[in-house]
This record gives sequence, C-alpha cells and structure tokens, in this order.
Amino acid sequence: MASSMQTYLLPVLLSVIHLINITSASEHHHHHHNHHHQDQIKSLHFSLFQHETINKTGYIIVNGVAGPGVSQTTTPFGTLFAFQDPMTVTANPSSKAVGIAEGTSITSSLDGLRSISIAKITLRLKNHQGSISIVGGTHNVKRSDHPVVGGTGDFIFVQGYITSSPVDLKGLTVTYKIEFHLYWPPYAAQASLS
Repeated sequence: MASSMQTYLLPVLLSVIHLINITSASEHHHHHHNHHHQDQIKSLHFSLFQHETINKTGYIIVNGVAGPGVSQTTTPFGTLFAFQDPMTVTANPSSKAVGIAEGTSITSSLDGLRSISIAKITLRLKNHQGSISIVGGTHNVKRSDHPVVGGTGDFIFVQGYITSSPVDLKGLTVTYKIEFHLYWPPYAAQASLS
C-alpha cells in the first residue's frame, strides 16, 4: 500500500511544484513589467540659436602663438577666448532671448578652426529653468557634438549631448544653431520627489 501511495503522490507533488513555478514566473514577469514602466527615460529635444559678437559678447583673453590671425571663424593656436552669448528662439538676434551661454575655449588646432570648449548654458524656458554644463571639442565651421556633464534646477541629473552647427559666419555677429538632446535617468524623477 505504501508503494502505491508513493507512485500516486509523486506525480501529484510534481504537478504542484510545476504549478508553483508557473505562478511564481507569472508574478515575476508581471512585477518586472511594472518596474520597466517606471524606468522609462524622460527626454527633451529642442533648438536655440547662439549669437556671438567679438569684443561685445566674446573676448580674446590671451593671444595665440601660431597659425592664422583672428577672424570670425579662426584664432591663432593657444588663444584663450571667453564668451557670454545670448540664446534666442530663432536665428534672428533680435528674437526672444531665453538663455545665455557662458564659458571659455582654447584654440587647439594650428589651422585655428578647432578648440576645446567648456560652457554653462542657463535657460529660462516655459517649463524648464536651470543650467546645463557641457564640455568638448568645437569646430568653428562644422557641426560639433558636446556631451552634457551636469545641470542645475530643472536640469539636475540631466544627461545627453548638444550639437552646435554654424548658421551665419559673416558679419559682426556669428550665429550657431544649438540642438539639445537631453535625457533624465529614472532615479532623477525619484530624487526630485524627495
């Protein structure tokens, strides 16, 4: 009798264990799905225009030592340049200003077209206010990508990159289109709630 009971109980126990595993896997999958939904990344993409005028919003602090002279697009190798440029909503310099780009760059190429740049962009947008810090290489006449290294205010914990592209390099004021590609990691939303 004990032997027949074992042959009967073994399949029943295996069936119960199998059902427990299926239920556990189903609950785990459901929990993972909810967790994934909470981990969605918030992003923001927009463009502004930076206007720089030599000896008005941008100044040479240290003259470089070699290469081409100073022009709207070049400075000699080693030139230290500081700027505080308005950021507007259109390429027209008299359009609405919504921010300021301030920073410094050092000419890092002998042709005078590339530099290492560090900038803080302070923004006063309709739904976002604060600053974004960037660093990286800039090409004066070509598109350049700059990684975001930090932020303040509504941009705290922000990540992403900013693309700078020349729009108008003639005249007293040069204009660059600045495209923002910003992302907040999931922990940023939790930190702002606490």
